[in-house]
Parts: sequence; C-alpha cells; structure tokens
Amino acid sequence: MRFALTGGSEKGPRLGLLETAHGAVETPAFMPVGTLAAVKGLPPDLVRGTGTRAILVNAFHLMLRPGVETVEALGGLHAFMRWDGTILTDSGGYQVFSLADLREVGDDGVLFRSPVDGSEVRITPRSALEAQKRLGADICMPLDQPVPYPSSREETERAAARTLRWAEQSRAVSAELGLPAAFGIVQGGAFPDLRERCARDLAALDFPGYAVGGVSVGKGPRSWTWRWRQPRRPFPPTGPGI
Repeated sequence: MRFALTGGSEKGPRLGLLETAHGAVETPAFMPVGTLAAVKGLPPDLVRGTGTRAILVNAFHLMLRPGVETVEALGGLHAFMRWDGTILTDSGGYQVFSLADLREVGDDGVLFRSPVDGSEVRITPRSALEAQKRLGADICMPLDQPVPYPSSREETERAAARTLRWAEQSRAVSAELGLPAAFGIVQGGAFPDLRERCARDLAALDFPGYAVGGVSVGKGPRSWTWRWRQPRRPFPPTGPGI
C-alpha cells in the first residue's frame, strides 16, 4: 500500500491517492459498507458506477456466515463479491459495542456468543488478522475496544489502554503475516486528551495508516461539539451494521 499527497498539506485539508493491490482510491473518499460482503440493493457494477473505489466489509460476520474457509475456497473476497476494487475489513471491534450482551472482553481478546447459532467465538488480536488475511483484504483493522457513549473516564481509559496493548501485538502479527496494510485505530471515547495520547502511542508503533475509532457508538450529533461545530443539518449516527 502507498499513499501520495496530491493537494493541500500534511497537517491541513488535503487530497491524496491511496494505492493498493486492487487499484487507486482518491481521498477523501466515501466508502460504502457491505457488512456481509455486499452493498445492500446494489450489484458491484452499479456500486462502481457511483465512483466508489473501496468497500468496507465486516470480517466478524463473515467468520460466522458463510465462514472464512468458504470465502477462501471461493478465491477470497474479491472473487466472492465480484469486486475488483479495494476492500477494507473490520476486525469485530465494533461488535464489542453492538453485541455487548453477547460478549466478554478480556486482556487476551473477546469471547462472543454467536448471534447466528449461539456458539462461542473467540477473537484475539492474532486471530482477527489471520482471518482478514485469509479473506484477502487490502486493508485490515486490528482488534480494538470502543466504548459506548457516554462512558466514564475510568472505563474509557481502561479500554484505550487495552486497545494499545492489542495494537502492539497486532503490529507484530501484521509483519509476521506479511499483510499489505493494517491500520492502528485511535480510541479514547469523548475525552480529547485520551484520544491524543492514544494517537501518539499508536504513531510510535509506525502503522502504515490510522483510523479514528469509536465515533459511531451511540453518540448523537451534539456529542462532539468539543471538536467540531454543530452542523446546520444534524445527521444520525451511523455504523458498519450490528
């Protein structure tokens, strides 16, 4: 993966070109969510017709159905989806929030109760990236722990620290597996200083890219007034599915 600045500045508004094994993506870019390896209501040719060059899919749900083994046997996500553009996979970190009643978080990973059949599914920093490699993603997201809004500072700090520990493990696993790209994910809830600390510590790990995590976990349009002005037309919170 390569990124080149094509306009603006590194510290301000900018335009860029993100190059992966499956083509170039002009940034900033809108990335449709195809949670179960399909953008609902649109076949791949119509998705591409919108100008889309990258799609986000959810590795956790694909682990449950149809299963990593099935997708891998069918040639990986690009063949499975009939999509020749860039694919970014989420690790299951969002489900730590959305499936809170069906999981237990520990320092070594997360134990889920499958919403499909009730079976136990354990995800660790290593297994999350191993699954994404087998799926054939261009950009992988390490396991992280977002917290719901609102959360106490103590709970948020604890989750951010765990996210950083998992990030350290994920950075090593990413190099070992030879992943094309695995991004660090900044957590810290609605506490600016925790987010800044998390971002600095992640930068020290030298990931090839970084994501702003935990901004779609129950927050309304007024939750981030400390950082951005309230838009004239408030928008509802969104996320990559359950």
